[in-house]
Amino acid sequence: MTESMATVLVVEDEFLVRDYVVDQLRDSGFTVVAVGDATKAMEVLTTNPSVGLVFTDVTLPGKLDGFDLVKWIRSQKPSLPVVITSGGHNADKAAEVCKGESFVTKPYDLNRLINCFRRLLGKSKAP
Repeated sequence: MTESMATVLVVEDEFLVRDYVVDQLRDSGFTVVAVGDATKAMEVLTTNPSVGLVFTDVTLPGKLDGFDLVKWIRSQKPSLPVVITSGGHNADKAAEVCKGESFVTKPYDLNRLINCFRRLLGKSKAP
């Protein structure tokens, strides 16, 4: 399976951050869908079976945050890999609430993030 076969769902409310991550992922060969809140992410996950990994920020607008999204994913799609990101102040809560999920503090190293995504999707490092 190549990256283009598995879609990465990016859930980030800050437009500039989301746009940058999406561009970098696409340049690295990933197919990407991006949304700005957890409710839209749930809609995508319900209707798009090609999503193979979710990358979500913790702080999101609306009634549901990234932790709520992860809980929903675990109840609906328990085998779907999730990578959570936030400022370092959420690292302890992420470890407690989202046991077993990957957590990346902001600012993150994009090359490490891309390699993490490839690993979670069953691929080795980029050539």
